[in-house]
Amino acid sequence: MSSSDTVDAAAKPRSGGRGLALFLRDVAVIIVIAVVVSFLIKTFVVRSFYIPSASMEDTLLVNDRILVDELTPRWNEYERGDIIVFADPGGWLPASPEPARSPIEEGVDWFLTLIAVSASDSEDHLVKRLIGLPGDHVVCCNPLGQITVNGQAVDELSYLKLPAGDTQASNIPFDVVVPEGSLWVLGDNRDMSKDSRYNPDQPGDGFVPVENVVGRVFLRMWPFDRFGPIDGTNAFTGVPDPEPAG
Repeated sequence: MSSSDTVDAAAKPRSGGRGLALFLRDVAVIIVIAVVVSFLIKTFVVRSFYIPSASMEDTLLVNDRILVDELTPRWNEYERGDIIVFADPGGWLPASPEPARSPIEEGVDWFLTLIAVSASDSEDHLVKRLIGLPGDHVVCCNPLGQITVNGQAVDELSYLKLPAGDTQASNIPFDVVVPEGSLWVLGDNRDMSKDSRYNPDQPGDGFVPVENVVGRVFLRMWPFDRFGPIDGTNAFTGVPDPEPAG
């Protein structure tokens, strides 16, 4: 074997080791970029949640996985009839103790939540249908059992879940003017939803601060047999703008 062969043979292991190191570095960079992109998407664009209760049946069922658009409403604002996810304004949800978990489980859940795969904070949020915007005068009910918004009757039967034979949009009457910076929300499963009607004695008097809203529900991801967009409603078409205060 010549001296050049000896040099080449000695160089091969070092070259192979360096190639592996470069490969691992590239993989690490890709993972970091993917995590950062996922975090930014979750924080500013899209966020996932699961449905923990029956308050939005039959539009959304228990354990449905949904995606929430955080970005578009910031440009176009929210509309009556949107299905929105929002943080508890205070006192709407019962206190629930955190289950004991190991540090490893906590770490895995933190990471999955960071990249929007897990939705561990769903229990701290609510999902309802937006009925009243700031300034709206929302009343229930007219002689036909319908909610009126700024004097315009709203036909909600296309999405409401009511007891058989019942056409009353709410068995709890109300007459409210939505304050600035707030929203009035109701569940589609009207008799099983602890919504704005049930929380007049809580912070905000039953109204949801706009700043608590995460975004608008636009897609059902799970189960796969019901995968698809969450369509809006034309029930609020024709509702006039609220009259100026004063």
